[in-house]
Parts: sequence; C-alpha cells; structure tokens
Amino acid sequence: MTLTQGKIGGIHAIPELAPQWKKLNLAEIVKRRAAFVSISQNKCLYESDGALGHENHRQRGSLPATIKTLKAARNAGNFVSFNWIGYNIFRRSDPQNIFDKAQYETWVEGLDVTEEKIKWDNELVDELQELVEPDDLQFHECALQTAFIGTPFPLELARKRVEVIVFTGVHLDWCIEGNVRLARDNGYLPIVIGDATGCEKPEQEAAAMERINNIFAPVISSDDFVKYLEQPI
Repeated sequence: MTLTQGKIGGIHAIPELAPQWKKLNLAEIVKRRAAFVSISQNKCLYESDGALGHENHRQRGSLPATIKTLKAARNAGNFVSFNWIGYNIFRRSDPQNIFDKAQYETWVEGLDVTEEKIKWDNELVDELQELVEPDDLQFHECALQTAFIGTPFPLELARKRVEVIVFTGVHLDWCIEGNVRLARDNGYLPIVIGDATGCEKPEQEAAAMERINNIFAPVISSDDFVKYLEQPI
C-alpha cells in the first residue's frame, strides 16, 4: 500500500489480509460467540483538553468506526460480552516495579492536575458512554499493556464462553497489540477493526497494522466487519 499525503493512517493504513487469514471464512468466524472490546477510548485521548488530547483522536476517524462496529455487534445475537477498558496514565496507586515506576512517572511529568481532572480524563468519551448498557463490563487496565492480568476480563470471557474478540481503541501499537497477543496465547480468535483504532501518530499506524495482521490477528475495516456479519454462511 502506498500512503499519500492526506491519506495516512486509519482506514488508509489497513493492509490486505495476510495469506493465512484468506484461508478462513471470516463471515462464519464473526458469528461465533463473541466479545466486543473497546480500549482506552477515554476523554484523555479524545478531548482537546485531555492529558493526551494533542493526539487529536477525535478528528482521526476511530470514534465513528467504533460506534458502527458496536451497533453492528449489538444487533448480532452472538455477541455475548461488551467490555469498556480504560487506561489511566496517572498510575500512582497501580502495582508497579522499578521499571513501571520510572515509566509511569515520566508520562505525567510537568502535568499539574487535580483529582477531579484525573477522574474526568479517565471517563469514557461521551459518545460511547451513551451507548453503554447495564450489563456491560467497565474497568481499567492495571498492567502495562493488557487487560488479561489483574482484571475481571479473563473471567468474563470464560464465564460467557467467548471464542472471538473484536477490538477497537487506542493505542493500536500498545494496548491493542498487547491484548491481541495475549488473546491469541489464551486461545481466543482476536480481530482488530483497523479504522476504529489509532497510534499516537497516524504515520505509525500502517506498520502497526501490518505487524498485527501478519502475525497475530486479521485487521479489517468497520465496513468489512458489518459486511461479514450480514453475509450468509
């Protein structure tokens, strides 16, 4: 894929399916017992006055693609688990070793924030919060890059006998990739909705999607996800 000026990242960075995924019937796979997972789609990253608001994710397309994906999953009877996983960059109370402590402190150096502002930063962005339902699971990661350690997430998936996990959110090359790797190692079938994700910078997304797609999981668009759900098998 050639990325031209003005067409970098997001939908433009989604690669062709890797050869191994072309052997699969993805229309059949997305209809198995499934979980929808949104990661780090917090005000911190989507609002201009968020701690990471300079990344400008609100203007980069991941939010409408996530909503499209979520609505399609809600309408599909096989999606039995909906998960909203936050990521707090203010991590003073999280478990940490000396590497973690040095890294977490560096993230917030120079930020003068109140507890009220930290709470606001960690809230799910309004457009998604409006779509949360009472039985959905909402929690924060407490490991560096995965929800599979130290959270209710593994038990949620096991109790509901989930097989397929559909991921949206940020950061693509951090929490999304980390969770996809753990999902594969725990026996799940992860699928990444490429235009519903994002890296810190748009120009980083093509390489991240290519790496994930080549090794760990299919990376598809929200339109293709809807198409697969609607396609007869």
